[in-house]
Amino acid sequence: MIPANFEYHRAGSIDEVLTFLARYGGNAKILSGGHSLIPALKLRLNQPSILVDIARLAELRYIRQDGQHIAIGAASTHKDIATSALLAQHLSMMPQAAGMIGDPQVRNVGTIGGSIAHADPAADWPGVLLAADAEIVLQSTGGKRTLAAQDFFLGFFTTALAEGELVTEIRIPIPAAGTKSTYQKFSQPASRFAIVGCAAVVQVSNGTCSHVRVAFNGVSDSCFRDGNVEKALEGKAATAENIAAAAAQAAQGVSILSDHYAAEDYRKHLAQVFAKRALSAVAG
Repeated sequence: MIPANFEYHRAGSIDEVLTFLARYGGNAKILSGGHSLIPALKLRLNQPSILVDIARLAELRYIRQDGQHIAIGAASTHKDIATSALLAQHLSMMPQAAGMIGDPQVRNVGTIGGSIAHADPAADWPGVLLAADAEIVLQSTGGKRTLAAQDFFLGFFTTALAEGELVTEIRIPIPAAGTKSTYQKFSQPASRFAIVGCAAVVQVSNGTCSHVRVAFNGVSDSCFRDGNVEKALEGKAATAENIAAAAAQAAQGVSILSDHYAAEDYRKHLAQVFAKRALSAVAG
């Protein structure tokens, strides 16, 4: 497995990256962690004429509070997120999810920006970002635009990222007091990708659930917010009975994947099981 010939450039700035993308268009690929791109190169599923390495761009690697948001640079590694005290304080499902990704080698090198740009349906970040009401900042030589996560993830390995654009930042609103979050996953034991992953965010005040956000990855050909589960628990008392009833609505009306890891019926069952675990962790 030998890749086709390509030029390699280590970018020194965001502006330099955007210049390469504008110049080469679809013939340029961004190299960050490389865990998805490099195998595709070896199999010649991707044959770019130029690789632009952004892994060492300090201006894309940060986790900081920005007003009422937490801003995460796209080149922040999974380990950066797993060890972030700021995220642990405000949105604990982010470090929790990061710690479940791959193995130490993957977590030390892989980046959140690369993961969401690839949009693997079994990747962890897409579902987590949907539940977090995150926004994705995209930049090109023409300027910046910001998309809600639900508008960024479009389908099977498909996003709203246009030619010439780079994911530069993920912005997450700081949840209100009383909000808890979690990410629960049934993972493929070798790759640690999600067969079913469920992210949940719930605010509980005086025993009542509000701002319920539940999202899945690994279940369908793209991540999705589960409105049926959310509606079933929104405004309800945080009781075991209400949580079980809400979880039973998981993955209703969704086209569910079936493969050698899990058949459709089993995946749907797992979605309900892990929705219950997630909701119990944040509202039980």
